Amino acid sequence: MSAAGWKQWGAKFKGCDVIIGNYNGQAWPENMREDFVKFVRGGGGYVSVHAADNSFPEWPEYNEMIGVGGWGGRNEKSGPMIRYREGKVVFDNTPGPGGSHGPQNPFLMETRDPEHPIVKGLPLTWMHPGDELYSNLRGPAKNLTVIATAFSPQTKVNEPLLMAISFGKGRVFHTALGHSANAMQGRGFQNTLTLGAEWAATGKVTIPPLKADELPADHAAVRPPPGFAPSK
Repeated sequence: MSAAGWKQWGAKFKGCDVIIGNYNGQAWPENMREDFVKFVRGGGGYVSVHAADNSFPEWPEYNEMIGVGGWGGRNEKSGPMIRYREGKVVFDNTPGPGGSHGPQNPFLMETRDPEHPIVKGLPLTWMHPGDELYSNLRGPAKNLTVIATAFSPQTKVNEPLLMAISFGKGRVFHTALGHSANAMQGRGFQNTLTLGAEWAATGKVTIPPLKADELPADHAAVRPPPGFAPSK
């Protein structure tokens, strides 16, 4: 898109219940940023998927929406890192860059707020297929609830990977899962994305959660789309 075209372009949020984003690219035009803030603050829903938390490091309202993010020059000035230690959320202000991950391996997800509508009824632990396990995410971390974490072999701490954030009258579901098509075939990713999107849109969840036999802890349950061939 040309510079002029990009400046004039803007999505229309009015009439939507929820916006789902995995965008990590060029900054949006000012009019689109203003409309998006107005939409979420006024009661709209937003779902930030994986790399969407890499976006817009210089946009204060967006960083407040997603709670924490990584890369793009984020550091201690962006806000604290969030850790889950000894049964509680800890804010870590240690200086350093925001955002890192190791190789794409399976990892165990652990629910930390089992009464939250997004995960209520889900198994307390379940295995997620090979994915980037984001760590050292930083940000304002305002009005943020840690829903689920995974232990990072890199940082040796439990990193928040599923979060819920209040922004004005709006609701934001932040999932750091879903780097690749292989990761997105995980049933846990699919179910929490669906549940989180409904919660962000309505504040309630009516979609049934997966049960323990559908979402085990000893191996990753997957549901590839028809004709899907995993990458090697």
